[in-house]
Amino acid sequence: MVYVLDRDVEPFNKTRGMIITKELLDELSVKAKASERLRANLDLRNSAEDQSQRMLNALEPGTVMPIHRHRGSSETCICVRGHFEEYFYDSEGRLTETVDMVPGGVVLNIEKGQWHSLRCIESGTILFECLCGAQHNASYVA
Repeated sequence: MVYVLDRDVEPFNKTRGMIITKELLDELSVKAKASERLRANLDLRNSAEDQSQRMLNALEPGTVMPIHRHRGSSETCICVRGHFEEYFYDSEGRLTETVDMVPGGVVLNIEKGQWHSLRCIESGTILFECLCGAQHNASYVA
């Protein structure tokens, strides 16, 4: 589920841009809880012509994030609130590293082509993620 913010109402202001408030994060978490996939995204791009990916991704425990990689872009990932673990795999699908993600913790820059997935640990978790280019360059482990 992708939640596109109405650019004509608060918290978006055409002059200053968007302010991401606790209320906005709470609303996104409510949408994730109601979603069959237990996650919801808020598109942070300025327009449809913006070919980057910048989003808030609200996650609930039990959401499935398959092992995948991005062939054309690295990915930056920051935990805004809650708690999740990011997992890294080798080309044979073996787990090689686990990174604990909490607010104020590490910022990940996942190299292009690196296999990864995550597990949401805490209800109300929200992460910020950013990639260059469209997501059509992702591939998944079958």
